[in-house]
Amino acid sequence: MPDLDFYAHVAARGDVLGAGLSTPPAAWEAALGSDCLDDASHGLMRRDYGLVELSFEETGGAWSCFGISVQVHRLGTGDASMVPPPLLHAYGHFASRVQYDDLSAAVTRLGYSIEPDNDATTTDVHRYRVPETGTRIFVVADPDPYGHGDTDPDAPGPRTGDVWSLSLSPSWWRSKN
Repeated sequence: MPDLDFYAHVAARGDVLGAGLSTPPAAWEAALGSDCLDDASHGLMRRDYGLVELSFEETGGAWSCFGISVQVHRLGTGDASMVPPPLLHAYGHFASRVQYDDLSAAVTRLGYSIEPDNDATTTDVHRYRVPETGTRIFVVADPDPYGHGDTDPDAPGPRTGDVWSLSLSPSWWRSKN
């Protein structure tokens, strides 16, 4: 699955088509295009490409990326526009969901490890971390955390074991650079 290669690359290498933490907005635009939503206020900016969401901060007149998030759950809507065209060109079709076991195996094949990194305050999401990059992987543990009874396996929406998102930890990255 080529889309699985994308997720494994982000988890293991911490970049998207060569753009990563500390990369300015113009370089992200060169990598992912200009079709995005920018929401800037008070020296912070969120850039939303659908599948990929970025956080920037302005320091000394220059913008720098301090957070990368891959919102896998957004693909569950079936909206193909959630995937930026440069990612479609590089990786092909993106499935509406990805299972953690598949992603974990792909990351391990790249020579990286994954370890549990759970927060004891939540039971509906499990969190894992790639120690070499600080990337956190959020996985659905309970698709019906509020007890609505919507756990039909054929219904749209997340299922147990689905990857919800990947997030590169800026504090980890900054400690290494």
